[in-house]
Amino acid sequence: MRRWADVAQQIAATTRTSQKTAVLADYLRSLDGRDLALAVTFLTGRPFPERDQRTLGIGWAALAGLVEELAGAPAGSLGTEYNLSSDLATAVGDLLARHDHGGLGTPPTLVDVAEAFAQTAAARGAAAKRDAMRRLLERCDPPTARAVARVLSGDMRIGLRSGHLEAAIAAAFDVPLADVQWAGMLSGDLGQTALLARRGALAEAELAMFRPLKTMLASPVADEAEVLRRLGAPVWVEDKYDGIRAQLHRQADQVRLFSRDLKDVTGSFPEVATAVADEPWDGILDGELLGWRDGEALPFLQLQTRLGRKKPSARLLEQVPVIFVAFDVLALARRGQPVEPLLRQPLAQRRRRLEALELGRRSGMGIAQLVTVEDEDGLRLAFDEARVRGNEGLMVKDPDSIYTPGRRGHGWLKLKKALTTLDCVVVGVEVGHGKRHGVLSDYTFAVRDDGADGGRLVTIGKAYSGLTDAEIAEMTEWFREHTMRQVGRFHVVEPSVVVEVAFDVIHRSNRHDSGFALRFPRIHRLRPDKRPNEADTLSTVERLHAAYEQGGRFRVITRGETSAGD
Repeated sequence: MRRWADVAQQIAATTRTSQKTAVLADYLRSLDGRDLALAVTFLTGRPFPERDQRTLGIGWAALAGLVEELAGAPAGSLGTEYNLSSDLATAVGDLLARHDHGGLGTPPTLVDVAEAFAQTAAARGAAAKRDAMRRLLERCDPPTARAVARVLSGDMRIGLRSGHLEAAIAAAFDVPLADVQWAGMLSGDLGQTALLARRGALAEAELAMFRPLKTMLASPVADEAEVLRRLGAPVWVEDKYDGIRAQLHRQADQVRLFSRDLKDVTGSFPEVATAVADEPWDGILDGELLGWRDGEALPFLQLQTRLGRKKPSARLLEQVPVIFVAFDVLALARRGQPVEPLLRQPLAQRRRRLEALELGRRSGMGIAQLVTVEDEDGLRLAFDEARVRGNEGLMVKDPDSIYTPGRRGHGWLKLKKALTTLDCVVVGVEVGHGKRHGVLSDYTFAVRDDGADGGRLVTIGKAYSGLTDAEIAEMTEWFREHTMRQVGRFHVVEPSVVVEVAFDVIHRSNRHDSGFALRFPRIHRLRPDKRPNEADTLSTVERLHAAYEQGGRFRVITRGETSAGD
């Protein structure tokens, strides 16, 4: 594991893609068997392969207490180290090094680390999990402990993307990159893909039911003109639903649902599993879960009450019924026959096979309706209609596009525009993460409560993006000079700075003093021309929320309707 840590450090030390690939390829070429699979899996920033449902169950508090104990450091020391780097792995390694923890006994191998992870995942109770992790970390010197923490946290922070790793596997074993990518997509296990590549057996990779595929992603576009520049005309258009992306697997008498992060969520949505329990087909559908009643989608906030409920009560099922809206089919066969992957078929063919399933005839199921659009005016009209229906915007698709799991290609585009903007007052700032760990880049902002005496400020959201590095650096200096109180990493600042905040949706929330929250907020620009008493008011927020709540129906095919897509 120490060698793995050294390789990770070499990758972090260069920004050149060719150098990262070369370092990785040399390392992978030197490994065989289980070490090769484990090294690759750990380099993805995961303790287990992506489709493995196990979790370690080790939280910040448990890890902090364990590392502080091993280092002989006072309670809270790991938090202090973390504030210096905003990187958990760096904090773990630095704290152990600062207190001269050199590791006890035999340094752990990759297999030792994997077995410790498996023991931790299988352990019942916080104490047992902590003991399993302690036995591993006490054998680690600071660089090795830092490496273990990178995998534990799921955040490598070494500038390594999946594309680098795939390219390194291809280079190490002299196989086509496209074959590595395809095998990795099908198997969902890049470690096993590396083993197949070493044997020259990538063609043996198979699609397996109930092992979820990564979802295909859409590239964002700024406006209708960019859509047509990228895809040409005509294009297929669907509403961009305000729900939960999900993948439905059905085979024989089993039905399972997987979330976007590949977690099994079948128990949370039993009505969807029941809806397709006796269908005459086996296969995999891509779609969206929506709260649904009387032919209309429920607000996303209501759907959120279903999240994380492994066994929702009968009352909750009645209050927030759910529908699965399919917009793609990834694999299909007649019931009992071998399932055929459809990923490389054009969307137009996949759509015809999806419609042939007639999902809309069943309660709890639907198909996303699509329309064909020829020009910018048609896209603008479709966008406006989608927003009236309460949706986020449009999904625009090339009918000839193939399905690329986990990748943000150009075959699917998403067109979203801010609902509007609000001028807000910054009331708090926090040290950022990653490349912004040394600056105050996370802004908490508020609006004026015009119904209260003096127009007090009430928080409504927090944003991390939108300003340039130069603007953040300049504002960091100002905020440090105008900090009124500091609580850990959070600075309560003088409420003098006004920012214009863009967002998609306003919903009610107890998280903020205003009673509202903004969905997907981002800072549009600084407003040095405005004073705090010119910021927007709570009554404005209430009017915008009421307008959003008046949205109409989602465009979904149910109960025998047909699509206009062809």
